[in-house]
Amino acid sequence: MAESDWDSVTVLRKKGPSSAQAKSKQAITAAQRRGEEVETSKKWAAGQNKQHLVTKNTAKLDRETEELHHERVPLEVGRVIQQGRSNKGLTQKDLATKINEKPQVIADYECGKAIPSNQVMSKIERAIGLKLRGKDIGQPLEAKPKKK
Repeated sequence: MAESDWDSVTVLRKKGPSSAQAKSKQAITAAQRRGEEVETSKKWAAGQNKQHLVTKNTAKLDRETEELHHERVPLEVGRVIQQGRSNKGLTQKDLATKINEKPQVIADYECGKAIPSNQVMSKIERAIGLKLRGKDIGQPLEAKPKKK
């Protein structure tokens, strides 16, 4: 017991800098000044709320090369939708509400920007009563007898 010194302090565990402190700008510059090797890398889209990512394939398709391009709604179909809608006295918003779609969808179909979807096309056909697919585009839609 004679060799114990009451005035000295023994540190058993010393905490290093936390991860947030180690990653701070000050910690990085201090380590660089000391001549230590520092590796920094930024993760792609880290800490961002990105739910709809644009992948390389999507970007390629959007450039629309000859071999890779989206089929669009023909302008003829857009005109038929416009005429059928006006014959029924509906606005784009009214028609969109009737088929449970956004008004922008109807606008895209009418101006030929939309990528055709059979589901949306059939909804529009039933709402305006005109055929939009096949050979006889613009002809009245025949009412099929309901099965009992």
